Amino acid sequence: MTTTARLVSTSPAGLSYSPASKSLGRASGRVSFPARPYGALLHLSSPLMASAGIGGNGSPNAREDSAGPSRIGEVKRVTKETNVHVRINLDGTGLAECSTGIPFLDHMLDQLASHGLFDVYVKATGDIHIDDHHSNEDIALAIGTALLQGLGDRKGINRFGHFTAPLDEAAVEVILDLSGRPHLSCGLDIPTERVGTYDTQLVEHFFQSLVNTSGMTLHIRQLAGKNSHHIIEASFKAFARALRQATEYDLRRRGTVPSSKGVLSRS
Repeated sequence: MTTTARLVSTSPAGLSYSPASKSLGRASGRVSFPARPYGALLHLSSPLMASAGIGGNGSPNAREDSAGPSRIGEVKRVTKETNVHVRINLDGTGLAECSTGIPFLDHMLDQLASHGLFDVYVKATGDIHIDDHHSNEDIALAIGTALLQGLGDRKGINRFGHFTAPLDEAAVEVILDLSGRPHLSCGLDIPTERVGTYDTQLVEHFFQSLVNTSGMTLHIRQLAGKNSHHIIEASFKAFARALRQATEYDLRRRGTVPSSKGVLSRS
């Protein structure tokens, strides 16, 4: 297995359009994803927000203690079973370009981007002729690693997130802590074995894999729900909003680490 991850600086000298990039099809004109996984990286702040000193995720463009790199994590994970490329901008505008070979998972990753206001690029191929297990797991592992990279030293963030999302008859509560300590408590009762072709057992496995590499404490609790699609989608929406809350900056902290220990790091 080969895994690489990197943080990408978006200093003023590096902010530009690339002729090798393509638009996601939304009316933006500002943000592009690469036409190929190894193309140029994206420009991630709007002129309006930049003029106000605010990033796309409610984050100040420059912290008071540092004008450090933009919060982008990028991971390329290659095994005999899968080939995964993930890039996430925590201060994005909700753009998604996801092609995993698993249509329902693509739909859920769109929820992560849209409701978290993250820019999410996921390109994956794998042995889905067997089943979706390996691709589902490796994509989640790569997303967790990208989050870990994007968060960096975690200075100034809220750290905690809590959101409850309804979807028709379903309601799911998510509580999370970007503590550096991986833990998952998943209380979902999904009534069917599949949604489309997607094995619903893989939902919990997705979040467990993401937790393991990101160093996140995550609690997911189903409050109501009878429709499997609604329950799973509400879970991803609640997770996206809770993660958005946790990754946004708390301006009162003035760039300090949100821990009495003075450090937050992956265990």
